[in-house]
Amino acid sequence: MKPVIGITMGDPTGVGPEIILKAVSNPKIKRICEPVIFGDEAVFKFISAKCKMQIANCKIINLSNLNPKKLKPGRPDKACGKAMMSYIEGAVKAASNGSIDAIATAPINKDAINKAGYNFHGHTEYLAHLTNTKDYVMMLAGEKLRVSLVTIHEAIKDIPHLLKTKDILKTIRLTNDSLKRYFGIKRPRIAVCALNPHAGEAGLFGNEEKRIIMPAVKKARLLGINASPPLPSDTLFYRAVVKKEFDAVVSMYHDQGLIPLKLLHFDNGVNITLGLRIIRTSVDHGTAYDIAWKGIAKPDSMIAAIEMAVRMVNCRG
Repeated sequence: MKPVIGITMGDPTGVGPEIILKAVSNPKIKRICEPVIFGDEAVFKFISAKCKMQIANCKIINLSNLNPKKLKPGRPDKACGKAMMSYIEGAVKAASNGSIDAIATAPINKDAINKAGYNFHGHTEYLAHLTNTKDYVMMLAGEKLRVSLVTIHEAIKDIPHLLKTKDILKTIRLTNDSLKRYFGIKRPRIAVCALNPHAGEAGLFGNEEKRIIMPAVKKARLLGINASPPLPSDTLFYRAVVKKEFDAVVSMYHDQGLIPLKLLHFDNGVNITLGLRIIRTSVDHGTAYDIAWKGIAKPDSMIAAIEMAVRMVNCRG
């Protein structure tokens, strides 16, 4: 049987509905899985007509009753914020009880969900809450590169103070476990980024490598994980992508890892939440309000997210 992939609509006033409609109409997606959409049927019908697209023959779980004629692209209200979260809740419940095999999510609006009464930074934190998960990590992935982040949306000036050995170890461990379970790599090779230029140059440019990062690497190695010492990121990504020396990279902060990732996979990168008891992938872009409801949004990242979810399900068995 083909895997059943739940797809959440995300923000109704963003590009989510459009990219989902395009993705589920893709012949390859139809061939590899059974998509189930968690969203608002009236919104899908309205946007499909507006963008002159057909609604593919797939199941839609209607979880809100929004009036699409009163919605404005790029301007979500409180009701939209509540609706976005109801789609996630429905998909998580279905994944938890085995009704679906994995979840692929469209982007949401953090301000809208906060105004609707949900005190979460976004998807990842809410998914962790719903699944009672304490340890989780964000990985961004494409065919050529996989990057896991120790810290995510933090100011650069705060990174040296936020880095903790235990968090680096957690990121290395969850990356290693996930590569084994979901990607079929028996002995993953994990590259660990240094924080400072030249990996600190023996302390000349900083001592975080010796004081914080290397202790995490040593503990990971005691667990049998094949993790590198802290490596300068200016050469590490060449070794990972061109020389293919590593299966994943653990990055200390957002731009360190995502600049090379998006250079390679700007249109088809996938966001994966590691550590959850369910499989969750997502598009690697936001709500794109400037082009919402115009019929021009590219579905590449949504297609890649669904394909990645299918691959992870099949590998897990």
